[in-house]
Amino acid sequence: MRQQFAAQAVIEELLRQHADTPPRSTFARFCGNSPLRSDSVSWYLGAKGEIVVGQILATLPLEWSSFHALPIGKKGADIDHIVIGPGGIFTINTKHHAGKTVWVAGRGLMVSGQKQPYIRNAEYEAGRVTKLLREQMPLLPAAQPVLALVNPKSLTVKVKPEQVKVTSAAGLRRWLVKRPVVLNAGDLAELAAVIDDPATWPAPLFPPTENVLARFNALDAEVLAARTRRTQWRAFGFVASVAALLVAGPPMSAAIVSILMGGVL
Repeated sequence: MRQQFAAQAVIEELLRQHADTPPRSTFARFCGNSPLRSDSVSWYLGAKGEIVVGQILATLPLEWSSFHALPIGKKGADIDHIVIGPGGIFTINTKHHAGKTVWVAGRGLMVSGQKQPYIRNAEYEAGRVTKLLREQMPLLPAAQPVLALVNPKSLTVKVKPEQVKVTSAAGLRRWLVKRPVVLNAGDLAELAAVIDDPATWPAPLFPPTENVLARFNALDAEVLAARTRRTQWRAFGFVASVAALLVAGPPMSAAIVSILMGGVL
């Protein structure tokens, strides 16, 4: 299971959805239309978020180990990341909410005013992982659920959840390495072997997808190119508008600006 990379399960689902998406026309490419369908955007953003957290986890000290995209349910559900180290066992659920406001109070969590079940889901995932691992190592401490938020505009924790640690992805590494020691080197070696064994986990719902990273990187490049093209068109439109005002002359420019500003001038 060590060969599983961060966001692998999400990327595979994204690619399955994208497989039947018609290619964009030349005109659509010229206009900067995204290659993603609207229902695929959340999977794409989720993948980007898990990749960010995976990169952060890769910087942990050598005594720590990280596993990614581990199957946990019969319907294709997976654990984004499992981290083990001297500080214990941690199940990390990543959420990509760039530019959004996040508010937490106990088991309640809202993203830009919309209630989300993230705390409950994180608790459930940690409970499932604890049960699976204790089948082979009964004396293990319970897995600690963690919710890692990627690039939120703000994170306000009014009341800390009893079980779940809610943190920005940027603060995740520092929090992990400061946990008190609960597992020794022998425990960690045995535990890593248990997690690495595919027999520990439910069988994946889908067979492995070929050339996963190459296909995702190609799609990612198309998404970024389309975004750049849209930015260029917006900049061109702004410059064209300014030029039109200058050509129109001061009186006409003032009138146009007045209309645009709602008659304020």
